[in-house]
Amino acid sequence: MSSHSTYAHIDAWIDQHFDEEVQFLQALVRVPTDTPPGNNAPHAERTAELLQGFGYAAEKHAVPESEVRAYGMESVTNLIVRRPYGGGGRTIALNAHGDVVPPGEGWTHDPYGAEIVDGKMYGRATAVSKSDFASFTFAVRALEAVAPPAQGAVELHFTYDEEFGGELGPGWLLAQGLTKPDLMIAAGFSYEVVTAHNGCLQMEVTVHGKMAHAAVPHTGVDALQGAVRILNALYQQNTLYRQVTSKVEGIKHPYLNVGRIEGGTNTNVVPGKVVFKLDRRMIPEENPVEVEAAIRRVIDEAAAGMEGIRVEVRRLLLANAMTPLEGNRPLVDAIQRHAEEVFGERPPAVGTPLYTDVRLYVERGIPGVIYGAGPRTVLDSHAKRADERVELEDLRRATKVIARALHDLLAD
Repeated sequence: MSSHSTYAHIDAWIDQHFDEEVQFLQALVRVPTDTPPGNNAPHAERTAELLQGFGYAAEKHAVPESEVRAYGMESVTNLIVRRPYGGGGRTIALNAHGDVVPPGEGWTHDPYGAEIVDGKMYGRATAVSKSDFASFTFAVRALEAVAPPAQGAVELHFTYDEEFGGELGPGWLLAQGLTKPDLMIAAGFSYEVVTAHNGCLQMEVTVHGKMAHAAVPHTGVDALQGAVRILNALYQQNTLYRQVTSKVEGIKHPYLNVGRIEGGTNTNVVPGKVVFKLDRRMIPEENPVEVEAAIRRVIDEAAAGMEGIRVEVRRLLLANAMTPLEGNRPLVDAIQRHAEEVFGERPPAVGTPLYTDVRLYVERGIPGVIYGAGPRTVLDSHAKRADERVELEDLRRATKVIARALHDLLAD
């Protein structure tokens, strides 16, 4: 069978089984994986059950409860499905994460209903990244049904710690020596091949003052006023960050966001403690050690001179940027070639301002790219916002691109 004929047969198999792929994704979306609180083992169990229906045995790797609780989650069971085809050749891992941020407010569709309207499936994780549980699984099924490889292997890595940084997801599998692929593709969107991404530093800042009755505020020290001064100083940094530009296409400049704040005990009490959490995105060119030191310096300087205010700073996450490895060229070429044929346009190889757990593979010398089922931008997908959705046609076509690319990569 010629290569062109093989691709046509792969496409036809995916078309014939697409209703089944959509139902598989719906079943995955309907099991909540809100993180926090991060009770994700039930979803892993359901995923393994569904995979068993395809004849795929999923290894269940439960992270010890003590590690999970210390990390701030409730349960993590990561899955590996190994599909060996013969001696020699590459092992290619396909990784997608099942954990997601909570739905939040403003939905017009059930966040866990997987409702289909006008060719779109709505629900939390439809785009990021349960859609790629489906695209990766059905790409492998199509490949094996139409053109079983004679060598190499594919591994499906379905993990449950991306929102908290990945250390208990792919990081844990890699650290335990449970996998060491030659190449990897991680969940992404259909209109670009991502080869680099930002780093991320997350910190918790606790501002201590002294509680007092609001009728006699001078007897206390207002922690909220201290926090406001620090927050203003931190947000002012975003003006400076705009002058720090990246040379990586798709990545612009660093930025800082405060995503959570809490404090005080009641309306009529001067707050004695305020806690906020910040997220500092780092472009690939930045040094994480220097970035963290600079933020701590800004906080210290803002708090200095505020009598009675004491500040504690704790690092929550340090995710390094992903920089391209030279060995990722076969991945980029194969995906671009087939995406151009299937979608009618060649997806650019670019960086993204997101951070992902792909970096954990790359840090261990495993070349990887980000590609999967989804729209042109994160904004279009409504990821981490109300009414997250995936275009079913993007899901169908991305599945074809991945299956075709796997055929080429395993034949080399």
